This record gives sequence, C-alpha cells and structure tokens, in this order.
Amino acid sequence: MNSTAISINPSSSPFPSSSPCSSSSYFSSIKNPNVTTITRTRLSLLKFTPKCFFSDLKNTNSSFSCTHAITSPPFPDTSDLAASKFDRLIAEFRPLTNTVDRVTNLLKYGAKLPPLDEENRTAKNRVMGCTTQVWVDAKLDEEGRVRFRAYSDSEVSRGFCGCLIWVLDGVFPEEVLNLKTDDLGLLDFGGITGVSSRANTWYNVLISMQKKTKALIAEKEGKDLGDPFPSLVISANGITAKGSFAEAQARYLFPDESQVNNLVKYLKERNIGIVAHFYMDPEVQGVLTAAQKQWPHIYISDSLVMADSAVKMAKAGCQFIAVLGVDFMSENVRAILDQAGYDKVGVYRMSDERIGCSLADAAATTEYMQYLDIASLSPPSLHVIYINTSLETKAHAHELVPTITCTSSNVVQTILQAFAQVPDLSLYYGPDSYMGANIAELFQQMTLMSDEEISVIHPQHNRDSIKSLLPRLHYFQDGTCIVHDIFGNEVVEKINEMYCDAFLTAHFEVPGKMFSLAMEAKRRGMGVVGSTQNILDFIKQRLQEALERNTDDHLQFILGTESGMITSIVTTVQTMLMSVKPAPERADISVEIVFPVSSDSMTKTNKNSCGSLNTTGVDDTLTVVPGVTSGEGCSIHGGCASCPYMKVSTSQSFLMNSLSALLKVCQHLPDDRHVLSAYEAGRFSSQTLSGRSVADVGCEPILHMRHFQANRELPDKLIHQIGHSVDRKPAS
Repeated sequence: MNSTAISINPSSSPFPSSSPCSSSSYFSSIKNPNVTTITRTRLSLLKFTPKCFFSDLKNTNSSFSCTHAITSPPFPDTSDLAASKFDRLIAEFRPLTNTVDRVTNLLKYGAKLPPLDEENRTAKNRVMGCTTQVWVDAKLDEEGRVRFRAYSDSEVSRGFCGCLIWVLDGVFPEEVLNLKTDDLGLLDFGGITGVSSRANTWYNVLISMQKKTKALIAEKEGKDLGDPFPSLVISANGITAKGSFAEAQARYLFPDESQVNNLVKYLKERNIGIVAHFYMDPEVQGVLTAAQKQWPHIYISDSLVMADSAVKMAKAGCQFIAVLGVDFMSENVRAILDQAGYDKVGVYRMSDERIGCSLADAAATTEYMQYLDIASLSPPSLHVIYINTSLETKAHAHELVPTITCTSSNVVQTILQAFAQVPDLSLYYGPDSYMGANIAELFQQMTLMSDEEISVIHPQHNRDSIKSLLPRLHYFQDGTCIVHDIFGNEVVEKINEMYCDAFLTAHFEVPGKMFSLAMEAKRRGMGVVGSTQNILDFIKQRLQEALERNTDDHLQFILGTESGMITSIVTTVQTMLMSVKPAPERADISVEIVFPVSSDSMTKTNKNSCGSLNTTGVDDTLTVVPGVTSGEGCSIHGGCASCPYMKVSTSQSFLMNSLSALLKVCQHLPDDRHVLSAYEAGRFSSQTLSGRSVADVGCEPILHMRHFQANRELPDKLIHQIGHSVDRKPAS
C-alpha cells in the first residue's frame, strides 16, 4: 500500500484507543467485586452503544445536572463515595427489567427533590440541550465538598436529576469530575419508550455540574480559567461583540448604504448575478446580504449550491455571473452552466491572478495520481472525490478510476450506498485526510452498534456488512484544508475547559479530536458534524425549539468552521428572532456565536480587545480586518479560522474576492474592451489522455452525484463504469 493511502481493518482504528467505550470505566475500579463484575459485563456487551458512540476523549470532564434542590446529610470521609453510590444505583435498577418499574423507580428519585428557589432559576443556571427547563446551582461547603441544587419542570428530568444529586451531592470535586457520561449509559434509560427523548437531559446535566465544579475550584484557588474566545451575541434588541475579532466581524454586518446602492445599480443595469461562498470576507458578505433586499440574484452558499444557483440566475435572464470564491468554484459554475445550455452567460472570477485552495492543490499532485494508480489496480473500484477540487482533477481521476463527487453532508451516505450496490467494491476517498479519517472512525464505531441502529443510518447495511467493508475503505493521507487544520489539540482543550456545556458545531473536515468531541456532543443532542449548510440548519433548529418553548434562554454555539459563516448565521438568527411578534409575554432569547480564534491573530486597534462593543453605535475608527497575519495555516497562537484564499490578503500583491474587485468586474461588464480577460472563467480547451474534453469528463462525476442526491442510489452508468474498471489503464 502506498504511503498516501490507508485501509481500515475491523481490529484497528486510525485514532488512539482513548475512548471511554474502549477502556475501563472509572466506576469499575471500586472494591465491591459483584458490582464491578456487573459494570464490566455491561460495558463489554455495549448494550447501550449510542452512549459510547464517538466519545474518543480522555478528558471528558463535563458537568451535567437536571437535578432538584436537596439538602444531604453529612457524608463519611471517603474518597470513593460517588463510585460506591453509583454502583449501588446500578445494582438497584438492574433487576428492574419491566419498563414501568424502572420509570416508577426513577420518578421516586425526582419526588424526593424540593423545588429550586426562583432566584436560582436563571439563564446562567439553565442547562443547555434539555428538552425541558432544567437549572442547576453549585457551591463548595466548608469542608470543600460540592453541594448541588437543581430543578426541572419535568418529572422524568427530575428523576434523572434526583439520581445525580443522590450520587454527587456532598462529594469532593475530583469525584464529580471523574464521573463520565458513558458511565450513565450503564443505567440504560435511553431505550425506554417515552424516556428516550429526555435521556440526553442527564448527560447534559452532568456536563453542567462538572463545569460549575471546575469554576468553583478555580475561584477557590484564585485561578483564571483563561480568556474566553471572541463571540457575537445576537438578540431581538441588537448585536453585541466581545473581543476584537468579533468586533471586526460585527462592523461589517452594518454596511455603508451608499456602497450597497452603488453595487445594486451595476447589478441591475448589467443584469449580473452573484454567487458567493459562505467563507467570503465579512465586508463583502455584509454588502451582499444587504443588496439581496434590492436584487434577488445574489446567493451565498456552500460550493455545490453555488453552481445550481448560477443556473437559476441564468434561467431568470442574468447575462453574467460573478463568482466570489476560489478558482475551482468558478470552474464548476462555468462547466455546469455549459452543461445546462447557458454557454453564452459570462462567468467572472474576482482576481486576475490564480485563487488557489490547499485542499484542491493536494488533489492535483503527483502523489494523488499515484494514489489513484493504486486504486485502478484493484477493480471493481470507485473513487469518491470531495467537491472542493478542480474540474481538471475530476476529469483525470475519472478516466483512471470511476469517480463520483461528494460533499461533507452526503459523503457517508454516498459511500454506504456504493458498498450496498457493489458489495465487493474497493473504495478510495480523497483528498481530505481529516474527513477520510473521520469517515473511517465513524464506520469503525458502527461495528459496535446493533443492526437496528445501523439500519437507521442506512437500511441496506448491518454490523456484518460494515465489518466487511472496512478493509476495502481507503483514504488519501496528504490533503488538508488549512482552515479546519486549526481545530486541533489546543482548541479542543479550551473548548473542553470553558465551553463543555455549549452547543458544538464542526465541519466534517476538522481533525480527529475535534471530530470526536463534536460527535460526543452530537450523541447527547448538543452538536452537529457536517457541511456549512448542516451547521446553519442545526443552529436554526435549536433556535426554533427555543422560540417554541418561549422561555428566557441563552443559546451558545461554538463555530467549528471558517469564520465567514457568521454573516449568514447572524442574518438567519435575526430574521427568526424578529419574526416573533412583540408581546409582553415574549421570552428573552439570545444566541451567542463563539469563534475559536486567538486575539493574537488580529491586528491591534485602539479598542480594548477584551472589551465589548454594541454594534448599534460602532466606532468608525475600528480598523481590524479578520484575516491571517502570521501566514497560512492558522493556529490558536497567532492565527484565526479565516481562509486566506477566500479573503483579501495583505501579504500578497493583489486583491482577491474584495469589494473593490467585485465593483471593478461589475463596472467593466460587458467587457467590450477586454479589460477583464484575466478575470473570465474560461472553458477547458484541453483534453484528457483519451482525447476527451476535460470539461465533459470533469462534469460527469458531478452529474453522478446529482443523480444520487435525487434518487438515493448510484446511477446505472456509474455502476457500469465500476464493473468495467478492470479495462481501464493507469495513467502513464
């Protein structure tokens, strides 16, 4: 096997075996041999696998409490009190195999808890992620033990809280932090009818309890938990920015009206449509979002939808399409317009220089072609290539190995469907190494699930089929997106320490530890892993649920992708908040978007970077522009989640995807004087090794994906190509 490819065997994993699912539980180490046997046996059987799904974290020190107020009697001075009581709880519930008996016993724990006083039912004490209202409060007593009080308006949630209070109230902080969310799965409440929808409550409550415990320890020791990440808080009353990075983002949410009107004038006069990527510069996105109100042919989306939107604009009569993104995006728009019969519509980039992409570049290397050479030698084979690659790469790959494109939102289903339709298939994914590793880990964890749980993900698969496909699943090892590469160990540690109870969003391209953290959050209803659109939809869903509850709430989201997403998020959230009619009884709901970036990544200004700024009165002297100031490949020390290819780069001698570049293109259209020759997204005149058009062959993998999206199965043409892949010749 070439060093750029890896196959996944059922007995191995691309990640270290640090998951609580694959290691001994903290509560298996107590002295009671009978209970220890029970715990270990239930862990080994993994009867409740969703509780172990994607928990690849050694330090899941999260706090979680949907409990009621209770005053516990003094406890003996013992170091394993919580462990002992938890095993007693398991021993108590284990014999109750009847659902009614188990729920009845659960409710008894809730009935013992007195209500929490009103002054502690605050947004600060509210447990995020619970389907019902749950609050938890904590303090240290004179002996240094943690005393918890909590309340829930649901009897079932009170039961979960009562159990946690009984185990953890009055123990030392280290015992609170040692309890893992996977340990709670041993009580197996998730599968009980009528309770499963509330089961996430007790995981999120434990996370909340642990976070409060860490804060109490830090306060007692006089320590600072660290500077928070910058964030934007969105409410019906406006937007508040915290930190210089957020201030810079917020400034451009309120663009100059004259700039907007000037752009709209050109768009209307020259019939120009605009498609832009979510990761675009905030100044440009702010202007485009405002211009959408006057001109409908402006669309901001992920890379796949950009081309679809361009076709719709052409159908509506647009004569030109301006593409704000990297070059493979304008190439895709050009090719798809040609395929749809709109070859007369002009397509223009935003620079007279090349606008590259680290991920697309990785797929255009000799190493990647060697990777595909290997794939061509093991028919029947299929190459699944990420949409974020050039048309030329797609064409040359498809001639070598039957190829279908994918997005971060459909890659899992694409791969599973391919193996379902061609059971003896060898599948090669690329070029994103992190996404490939995450896919492999996902399938590895699926081998621990029941057939019923797997069928929910894909109806044609079971545990045996997943185990069977793992050795034939390969992914490229040398391709990364420099933006998502920043979400590594340092970011994960800070999220774990300061934001463990927040909603966590992550793009499918993030490194393994961030992926595992997000998947752990997802399994308890607190996270999403997927595409930029998946992230936006998740935020919308959680906000809609809060609006329907109509109770005071503060929703905090970690933005685990490029910071350019914020414009679309803010616009969407504001629209949803303002859609609720003002009324005396309307709840006070706010949404906070947290950026995992470092303040060191920003140019300093006269503003205090730790202060907050209400954008209803933004100071015009603010000069910060989010971007990379210390080179490509951002990091938490000296970098930010901002793509240098998508944005204006001060380290380069030209402007790309800037507002001035967009205005220049619009001003010179139609390009009678050929001023924009270097800006035009030209057609591929080159041919593949077999003499076919690069444009025609490169579009075919995209069309295969469109068929899959519409019909949920691979097209017959692609299946035929896979069946005859033995006849294909490796590139010379």
